[in-house]
Amino acid sequence: MNLDRKKLAVGGALALFLAVIAVAALIGANQGIFPVKMNGKFGFIDRSGKLKLQPQFENAGEFKDGKAPVQVGKAWGFVDRNGKLVVNPQFELADPFSDGLALIAMNRRFGYVTEEGKIAIHPQYEGAGGFKDGKAPVLVNGKWGYIDRSGRFVINPQFDEAGVYSSGMALVRLGDRFGFIDSNGKIVINPQFEAAGNFNDGLALVRVNGKFGYIDRSGKFVIQPQFDQAGDFNEGLAVVATQKRFGYIDRTGRFSINPQFDQAGDFDNGLAPVWLGDRQGYINKSGRYVWNPTA
Repeated sequence: MNLDRKKLAVGGALALFLAVIAVAALIGANQGIFPVKMNGKFGFIDRSGKLKLQPQFENAGEFKDGKAPVQVGKAWGFVDRNGKLVVNPQFELADPFSDGLALIAMNRRFGYVTEEGKIAIHPQYEGAGGFKDGKAPVLVNGKWGYIDRSGRFVINPQFDEAGVYSSGMALVRLGDRFGFIDSNGKIVINPQFEAAGNFNDGLALVRVNGKFGYIDRSGKFVIQPQFDQAGDFNEGLAVVATQKRFGYIDRTGRFSINPQFDQAGDFDNGLAPVWLGDRQGYINKSGRYVWNPTA
């Protein structure tokens, strides 16, 4: 994540560089509580669409480890499930917790805090992503590498861009092409794609000749490039777009939910965020609304 990049609609998952759908993955492991926007303010609903926390925040991200990042005024902090501020708003940006640490920004530099809000790794990086599998991507002097939870480099800065680990692999860019590395930083799928996403459900999003498809962990195409925009697989479905309308495909590449939305995000805990214009709602895997679009 870089401070000069546009923030997501909710302060959620850090899509560091994905040249895929603009909304990226807005929810993930959110423990069944989802951010919604009503009358310009953010609150939270449960999986049934019942309002759990009244809209009161300028922005909000998903719950992880029982806490969610929220924006109060111009600053970000964290609330618990009751809506109580457990980490006072003080950060320029904040991401949900992952591996017990949350990415935050102060003075235009990125670092990490504990669940108590204490600085674990001092804000010092030009860009950064969340922890996964004990590692996080960080940007130093224009190059990306990976640190461990102590802040020590375990993969030296060498990539032009780098993503969060998923299923033991991470997306990296060298020059103008994307490939994948293993947990030791070794390239296992050569940089050859115009854009790419994370490995989830055994498949990864890639772009070739302006179209998106999906490869397996050997780099072989399982779903041929054919979509105008696309996102990672989650819970067996992936969001894709054709002719500027978003829907969801299964692992065979067939549509489970026909393209009908202006924007859409990943499924998690059985729900996915979708947009009609600037109004956001949530659908279930049948494509039915559990929360009608609001703004």
